[in-house]
Amino acid sequence: MSTSINIEQIKKLREETGVSMMECKKALEKSGGDVEKAKKFLREKGEKVLEKRSGKIAGEGVIESYIHSNKKVGVLLDIRCESDFVAKSEDFNELAHELCLQIVAAKPQYISEEDVPEDVINEEKEIVLKQHEKSGKPENIIQKIVEGRVEKFKKEVVLVLQPWVKDEKKTIQDIVNEKIAKIGERIIIQRFERFEI
Repeated sequence: MSTSINIEQIKKLREETGVSMMECKKALEKSGGDVEKAKKFLREKGEKVLEKRSGKIAGEGVIESYIHSNKKVGVLLDIRCESDFVAKSEDFNELAHELCLQIVAAKPQYISEEDVPEDVINEEKEIVLKQHEKSGKPENIIQKIVEGRVEKFKKEVVLVLQPWVKDEKKTIQDIVNEKIAKIGERIIIQRFERFEI
């Protein structure tokens, strides 16, 4: 083992990511012992696993539900994976539960960026343009403000772009990618429905 990496770092990374000790060791070696960089490496690896497995059919999964203690808000989530074995695993079901909690707390309206209708984006752009039309700012500055506001809007309404409510340094896509890296199967958030009284 490299002198810059010790067993405590590997254990810490394993506890924080749930990835195998061997994968944690490799990630730490690649990142020169920096735990945060190692986490980023593992997330990116999760994205690469997803790319490799994109042709696989995610025909298994679970319907997860969550009803908040006040019984005023709840979620039904359809999340898919490739095998029945993974669908029954603790890791997969833990992810499904975390996603339900996120949906209750952060109120996303869409799963991915591609799901946001063009007219919704255009409406958001129009609102920002109207707010700044008499500001006297140059056109290129206004366009940058519009672009920034649209990106902010997407992060508010798109589930996978939202910061995770338990750790705002990570997005929901990051935590899904971490599970993909750990499980080694494609994971798809198929649909969700949020109910609130």
